[in-house]
Amino acid sequence: MPPVCHWRQRQKKHPLKVIASAEVQDQTNLGKLLTLEVLTVWLAKRVDMPYHYIDPLKIDIPKVTSLYNKNYAENYKILPILFNDKEIIIATAEPFIRNWEADLIRMHNCTIKRVIANPDEIDRYLGEFYSFATSLSSAKKARADDKPTGNIQNFEQLLELSKTSDLDANNQHVVNLVNWLLQYAFDQRASDIHIEPRRTSGNVRFRIDGVLHHVYTLPMQIMNAVLSRLKILGRMNIAEKRLPQDGRIKTQNNQKKEIELRLSTLPTAFGEKLVMRIFDPEVLMRNYEQLGFNSRELDLWRSMTQKTHGIILVTGPTGSGKTTTLYSTLKNLATPEVNLCTVEDPIEQIEPAFNQMQVQHNIGLDFASGIRALMRQDPDIIMVGEIRDLETAEMAVQASLTGHLVLFTLHTNNAPAAVTRLINLGLPGYLIQQTIIGVMAQRLIRTLCKHCKKPKEISETEWQSLVAPFKANKPEQIYQAVGCLECRNTGYSGRIGIYEIFENTAALQKMIVDGCDLEVLKKQACIEGMRPLRLSGAEKVAKGLTTIEEVLRVVPESFAE
Repeated sequence: MPPVCHWRQRQKKHPLKVIASAEVQDQTNLGKLLTLEVLTVWLAKRVDMPYHYIDPLKIDIPKVTSLYNKNYAENYKILPILFNDKEIIIATAEPFIRNWEADLIRMHNCTIKRVIANPDEIDRYLGEFYSFATSLSSAKKARADDKPTGNIQNFEQLLELSKTSDLDANNQHVVNLVNWLLQYAFDQRASDIHIEPRRTSGNVRFRIDGVLHHVYTLPMQIMNAVLSRLKILGRMNIAEKRLPQDGRIKTQNNQKKEIELRLSTLPTAFGEKLVMRIFDPEVLMRNYEQLGFNSRELDLWRSMTQKTHGIILVTGPTGSGKTTTLYSTLKNLATPEVNLCTVEDPIEQIEPAFNQMQVQHNIGLDFASGIRALMRQDPDIIMVGEIRDLETAEMAVQASLTGHLVLFTLHTNNAPAAVTRLINLGLPGYLIQQTIIGVMAQRLIRTLCKHCKKPKEISETEWQSLVAPFKANKPEQIYQAVGCLECRNTGYSGRIGIYEIFENTAALQKMIVDGCDLEVLKKQACIEGMRPLRLSGAEKVAKGLTTIEEVLRVVPESFAE
């Protein structure tokens, strides 16, 4: 191993860090400071080397960390980024130290490409990458002798494999892997973690801003141990692998903020699949402006939720933000003068401001019986997690007719479709006329990164293709996604809601009858003032919050279809 670099011994802190800590004004960008990132980009240009933003989601950590050991990496502060048959890409913040290059060329017989990266990021990921690789390697060594998988031919054999794990779930290396995985997901703003078994390995994917990203591939035995560890933390039965299970974990991120995870397992052909939904209290409880309501939508939603009795529905597909909207609304409604109760499956987040009941099908406590019990608890407002059958719908209607405000969710593509869905469940049209206050359909769209978005020219035809069949003036300026350091080169950062609110007016009540035509109902709703999801999305485009492409991705169908 080469001796420790003398420059490193003399220089305790990187020069760029020293300048950044001095908070020097940026003369080319008045009013802003010379940050470490700005200085790193300047250094890259100065020494004529490519600048590289380290995106850990795009790095094969076990592979790149096999190039050289941690001591060698820390000695020269060099972080491997890519390793293939043709070249090795190494990130460094010290372009004038190059005596390690000859070692790597001799060891791997590859071309070396150096890139400049933020010294803080190099220090951080040097520790994280090699710690992960060490835990992974140690876990492999700790497991019992591998059993050959053989030529697997049928489902029974595949399922049988997942019933045994040679590696103890409480092994310290497995514990480290799980801890690192969770913290990494928190750092990357992931909303879901997917751990998926395949024939000989397991995939780990994160959902970030609504899009799934592949993160790691784990050996099957290690993946099984990781699954078992997570099931133990979620108080699930680790011996049961044939049936779906649900669990919950409460933990903390690096900032000591409490975060809840909801776990769900599913038996698949190659073993158990686990999905963890991450609930950040600050995300689940937001004010109306943060949710994305415009002034008109907010006034309408507030007027609906201030009613003393009736039914309000929130609709949309899974992951469209219905729970966040309902929890934020309930938080505003839960005053000391009001008894607010919920029936949920499962309880998304414990909230002290109202009373929450967990559905338990194994003992006969379903949504319908839960509402029936709440009716004897002197409630003012009832929130039902989801209407899934006629009995639950009938109980919700009964609660509204006896003077309670009932909010619940439903899975439909648009707001008027909720009416026909209830009719299809078996509710008489006359009851829906009397009880429904309104329906709100919603979606989540990614918002443009404010650091890198750029103006874009579009034609009148392109704009009208978004808002058709309705008329809306083309905005003077719209923006496009570019990608920068702040948004991980995606062009987007965060998400916001778009809404379609159907208010049950007198004219619409006359049309809500058994066998009513959805298309006729939709057209009348628009005449009464309902703005479809596409128009809500177009408004966000006109305000420079998102792109046409993002709205079309989330709401592909026009209202006329």
